[in-house]
Amino acid sequence: MKRWSANRKKQVVLRLLRGEPVDAISREVSVPIYRLEEWREHALAGIDAGLKERENDPLEAKLGEATRRIGELVVENELLRKERQARHPLVNRRSSK
Repeated sequence: MKRWSANRKKQVVLRLLRGEPVDAISREVSVPIYRLEEWREHALAGIDAGLKERENDPLEAKLGEATRRIGELVVENELLRKERQARHPLVNRRSSK
């Protein structure tokens, strides 16, 4: 069984989507019908996912801003923790008893 590139698979799937008989394509390219149908289903799922994306989605922008702010707060928190430990190295240590 040889390895198929994404481009070769795409060409076969496009033929299927144009309505060419799956059994004829299967014989021609020596790929089982079930595999061709898997490729077609994956391609259709990719198309669905691509069409669901929204450009300039305000929720995506808010999420990006919130993620950036969380990153800033994490860094600030770490800096403050290190500064506190530098000033008071024995604070928050448990006894070894």
